[in-house]
Amino acid sequence: MIYEHRCYRLRNGTVGEYLRLVGEVGLPIQRRHLGQLIGYFVTEIGPLNEITHIWAFDDHADRVRRRAELMADPAWLAFLPRIQALIEEGTNRILLPASFSPLA
Repeated sequence: MIYEHRCYRLRNGTVGEYLRLVGEVGLPIQRRHLGQLIGYFVTEIGPLNEITHIWAFDDHADRVRRRAELMADPAWLAFLPRIQALIEEGTNRILLPASFSPLA
């Protein structure tokens, strides 16, 4: 199992709009393709206007296949510009659980 950790810093004042758009439109599309959402988070302390979401995949090949399916979905491609305008910066990490991790 691997975990994809995506973090976005949003423009000031856009967190509410981003969450509304993702919750109503984006997340249902993502779930059809990406599978297991571990969590969707908003920072309260530390860097402000930050959104983090974590997805689980069987392995790297599973992630590549699922991400390609998402990027081929016309509904997702139509949705992307709506949130891209709100994002200032993004980072992406692939996390491998330690052998003793409860999520291993």
